Amino acid sequence: MQGVYFRASTRQKALELGLGGHANNLRDGRVEVLACGEATAVRVLCAWLRHGPAAARVDQLDCQDVVGASAPEDFSIS
Repeated sequence: MQGVYFRASTRQKALELGLGGHANNLRDGRVEVLACGEATAVRVLCAWLRHGPAAARVDQLDCQDVVGASAPEDFSIS
């Protein structure tokens, strides 16, 4: 589904939680989110991502820990 501001809403939520990272569209239509920061804040973002913004439809969510990822201070979208 396009046009529901999923990435922008994810960025806003991540910044509210003090997280760095990114939300990027993938070629197959999925969105990849990397969230770096305090573990509790990352869990809150993962819970929010299960539903996303009001107009979004989330079919599947896979959360996994990533070891060794550089931790950006800002949260970008592309």
